[in-house]
Amino acid sequence: MKRKSERRSSWTTAPPCSRRSSSTSPGVKKSRSSTPQELHRLEQQDDLYLDITDRLCFAILYSRPKSASNEHYFSIDNELEYENFYADFGPLNLAMVYRYCCKINKKLKSITMLRKKIIHFTGSDQRKQANAAFLIGCYMVIYLGRTPEDAYRTLIFGDTAYIPFRDAAYGSCSFYITLLDCFHAVRKAMQYGFFNFNTFNLDEYEHYEKAENGDFNWIIPDRFLAFCGPHSKSRLESGYHQHSPETYIPYFKNHNVTTIIRLNKRMYDAKRFTEAGFDHHDLFFPDGSTPAESIVQEFLDICESVEGAIAVHCKAGLGRTGTLIGCYLMKHYRMTAAESIAWLRICRPGSVIGPQQQFLVMKQSSLWLEGDYLRQKLRGQENGPLRAAFSKHLSDVDDISISGLENQDKQESELYSDDDEINGVTQGDRLRTLKSRRQSKANTIPLALHSFDELLDDQCSVQTEVTSDGWLSRAVTFLDRLLMWLGIRRAQPSGGLS
Repeated sequence: MKRKSERRSSWTTAPPCSRRSSSTSPGVKKSRSSTPQELHRLEQQDDLYLDITDRLCFAILYSRPKSASNEHYFSIDNELEYENFYADFGPLNLAMVYRYCCKINKKLKSITMLRKKIIHFTGSDQRKQANAAFLIGCYMVIYLGRTPEDAYRTLIFGDTAYIPFRDAAYGSCSFYITLLDCFHAVRKAMQYGFFNFNTFNLDEYEHYEKAENGDFNWIIPDRFLAFCGPHSKSRLESGYHQHSPETYIPYFKNHNVTTIIRLNKRMYDAKRFTEAGFDHHDLFFPDGSTPAESIVQEFLDICESVEGAIAVHCKAGLGRTGTLIGCYLMKHYRMTAAESIAWLRICRPGSVIGPQQQFLVMKQSSLWLEGDYLRQKLRGQENGPLRAAFSKHLSDVDDISISGLENQDKQESELYSDDDEINGVTQGDRLRTLKSRRQSKANTIPLALHSFDELLDDQCSVQTEVTSDGWLSRAVTFLDRLLMWLGIRRAQPSGGLS
């Protein structure tokens, strides 16, 4: 284990991962509400430094870092934050992954930081640790070409562990996705062309994912769009935004959406879509439940037979919508259930809830076989033994696992029933209300400000960088220096800007 001074002097030669004890550090943050046990745990933690490249480092620190001429510390803990519904806390969405990657790339290319070690650090909050690790792991997969396993191994040096991500259900959780699941999801999304950061439209993503602007996200560009269920009228009622079908029609037409699939009970007349030239299908199943096999098959049949993009919605566009799109991902891209859920949540946080997670796990093997058979059939390689094995496997899964889960849903369907739309409040209602009440984060940094931070880094201390309102401090500092610079320039005889 290296002392901090030794670690600094050896960074030019790409040092190994290291830990530094912080038990005697006066900078350990002690909250007034912390219990003696929590304080003891914090004081016994070791700072952890994980080298990603010779210039990029990820650190978990339990005391505030100090500025140095050959180090640049930065944190995104209070900049890129997950907006939870209940006890869920991640992973962060695709726009935040994009912002983070842009931030790293700009820092690495900044002239003022060419001789500096770039250290992304996070603090003692375990949820923020997980999301920080998620971001730098995604960077390793997307920009450094690391395999998901390599990225994960880098982050779990020694006994380092990260808490897994959970769903947006109200109550206890019985299913989790891990960092490794997320990295695999991102890798497969890259392989299948689900996203390309060279053409990614950040403004469009962040605009339309807001409840007031339509509340929708592309899961597979030009193929699957998940959105919040429309209503008969556009209005704000009971704390959430309602949008009429006409609100979506212009965007759908401009993006080659040809088909709408509704999974909840009727809140609008389907003719308002069909008369505008769209195909419309109803595949209702109760809010918070899992679909019958007949609904899964009909959904897949529709999706496999139509041209153009497909817009899918339930009430909130999260649970039922994510579940059926997840089935398509598993069948056509051989993604695991966990990878499918991870990608759905990266694109549209909150997707797939409660028993729907286990449902996808139980459907995975049968959908893989179904997809394998379909691909062989399309390649003209259909054969009897494969078809027989596929049919038998489907029969076994449907008769035992799926029917058992369906029976369970029938007993518990009253928890999230759509039967009483007037007096009842369903899971979709609650989730949509929570999303509508969110407000824009005041501490989100526009991409344009990143370059300001980099230009000023050699003059601004890390103390400004790590404060919760650090972006505001940096902006003020920049403006002060800009005004000073403009004053000097105005004093010059030639005048004007050069």
